[in-house]
Amino acid sequence: MRLSVIGCGYLGAVHAAAMASIGHEVVGVDVDERKVEALSRGEAPFFEPGLAEILREGVASGRLRFTTDMAEVRGSAVHFVGVGTPQKRDGYAADLTFVRAAFDGLRPYLSADDVVAGKSTVPVGTAAELAPSISETGAVLVWNPEFLREGWAVQDTVDPDRLVVGIPDGEAGERAAQVLREVFHPSVAKGTPFIVTDYATAELVKVSANAFLATKISFINAMAEIAEVTGADVTTLADAIGHDARIGRRFLGAGIGFGGGCLPKDIRAFAARAEELGQGQSVAFLREVDAINLRRRARAVELVVEALDGAVHGKRIAVLGAAFKPHSDDIRDSPALDVAVQLRGLGADVVVTDPEALDNARRVHPQLEYTDERDDALRDADAVVMVTEWDLYRRELSPEHAASLARGRVVVDGRNGLDAAAWKAAGWDYRGMGRR
Repeated sequence: MRLSVIGCGYLGAVHAAAMASIGHEVVGVDVDERKVEALSRGEAPFFEPGLAEILREGVASGRLRFTTDMAEVRGSAVHFVGVGTPQKRDGYAADLTFVRAAFDGLRPYLSADDVVAGKSTVPVGTAAELAPSISETGAVLVWNPEFLREGWAVQDTVDPDRLVVGIPDGEAGERAAQVLREVFHPSVAKGTPFIVTDYATAELVKVSANAFLATKISFINAMAEIAEVTGADVTTLADAIGHDARIGRRFLGAGIGFGGGCLPKDIRAFAARAEELGQGQSVAFLREVDAINLRRRARAVELVVEALDGAVHGKRIAVLGAAFKPHSDDIRDSPALDVAVQLRGLGADVVVTDPEALDNARRVHPQLEYTDERDDALRDADAVVMVTEWDLYRRELSPEHAASLARGRVVVDGRNGLDAAAWKAAGWDYRGMGRR
């Protein structure tokens, strides 16, 4: 099948390459000429495990190409729209400028019976707003939200845990759903749940999933706050309640909280949209979820200050991590960088290291010192802060090796990912988030 993908950022580039990898002919369209040139050479514009390989393979095979010319989408049976929906500069709501521009640009090139599949994370009601102008062309609009996890995005596209398609009432919608079944045939054939619903439900599935995950993370971080004033250990607490099948252990890792380009802005946009609908009280708890998340970053900084007896000015602090999560170079709303910037603001001599995200970090926070080498960051450090749980820091760094390089013996575990007993036994003043 011939497909087009409008918007070749994180979502679009992964989707285009993944669709080509399962045999479709795909054309990706983006307004950024430099990005299109890089993708056309088979070069991934960001780090995502597995993407470079399927991107190169798709371009080399001829099944995958990229262009800035929207007219090149003509002849595609399905047009996926996956442009960004950032937070508005003047509020919490989602900015739909790029979504509307993508649909306006696509509309002149649509033919009767084409399927337009929205993938962007949008406020509920967006699809219903866009559908009439698509219907005028004879095409039909469906909403097919993505559920990608950064670091596993290729796997999640090729082998998703579920597929959701919001369709309009009537025969045209049913036909469009069948076309999407054909697009995702490998997953459908293996029994992946294929959920057909209305526009509003499909839009809400995405934002409510993100809201639930954010709430679960902030819940255990709220418990960490209680643990810190009672002497309890939040990691043992999470283990214990996680054995309850109704709760589960995943996403109950206390630490400095979530970040990235999705959860923070999506829960804020969800709350803003609920208020527009007159139902702000229904998701008012998301404001506290957001507040808890931000407090935990500040708490990590407090732990460093406390461990250094209140004197961080001029102290060398090694910050292990810059990306908001491992297996990514994404620094959007990164808790790791937020901690580094706060420490720098207190006068500390901060040096940041990360295996993938340093180029992005340098562009946004040039005031920080960076090094590609973990051991260079550790050398002569008065304190060490682990804030992104790369295996390079969690599993491959022994406390003895760190001690041979660092000047001080303070380690703040912002992700509760280190072996606390081992670090303590090696003479470190170990401080975790909500841990004894």
